[in-house]
Amino acid sequence: MTAAGELRSGKGHKDENFPVASKLIHPRHRALIFAFYNFVRTADDIADHISLPPQEKLAQLDRLEAELLGNGETQAEAVALRRAFAERGMPPRHAQDLLTAFRMDVTKLRYDNWDDLIHYCSYSAMPVGRFMLDVHGEDRATWAANDVLCAALQINNHLQDCGKDFRDLNRVYVPLDALSAAGASVEELGQAKASPALRSCLKSLAERNEALLMQSASFSSQVKDARLGMEIAVIDTFARKIVNLLKTRDPLSENVHLSKLSMLMLAAMASGFEIGRRAAGVKSMPRLSTGA
Repeated sequence: MTAAGELRSGKGHKDENFPVASKLIHPRHRALIFAFYNFVRTADDIADHISLPPQEKLAQLDRLEAELLGNGETQAEAVALRRAFAERGMPPRHAQDLLTAFRMDVTKLRYDNWDDLIHYCSYSAMPVGRFMLDVHGEDRATWAANDVLCAALQINNHLQDCGKDFRDLNRVYVPLDALSAAGASVEELGQAKASPALRSCLKSLAERNEALLMQSASFSSQVKDARLGMEIAVIDTFARKIVNLLKTRDPLSENVHLSKLSMLMLAAMASGFEIGRRAAGVKSMPRLSTGA
């Protein structure tokens, strides 16, 4: 039997669009966060595996969940996370929600509309932020702002990778009604350059995502842990910068990802801004400009 870890893509936490247990997070939380990340990355890579048959993907995801819940010792990532949860007295709920999303990735290749996509994000993205909040003992009243930011992060990723997802996996997260309204087709996602119709569709979705991000503007100020607040401020800044790129560039033919240097500069500015806000005792301040 192939172990789930053998199906990893090789992508690690340093390759993500967002920081994973960065230096901003207190060291006492990092082991659990990395155990969570390794489990989730393994499951995600299984769902995204180009050559693995769908039924084998689902079987591998089932094995990961079974061992996460204590039924077996063969899947290293599941066992490590199970033990890390046990040490902290935390339930596996958020990891299980993410497994639901990965099963959807295997079985659901199209999304009818924006609400359909947000429903997917409720399993694929929101649980990640909820996990981080629970790790830090934050009030669950913060979940509403978290859910909006996490959904926006996920949709950014869908727009950035819309061509690759279609070409490699025949998977389309761009809502079908948005494509239809713009006069674009699914097949256009496989082109080397977006048509005017597809470009209009993707830009309108980026603008809608920008409006979604505005709803989570006060998120960092809602959390008590200063380190986590800085992490949230950094992630929010990355998300808004990516939205600006998606509004002005074609993700099929142009770079819509942040460079490592850009991420470092934005992280320094956002964390400094958050420190200043907290030091001044200000509940909220105008958000940093990320430029175009």
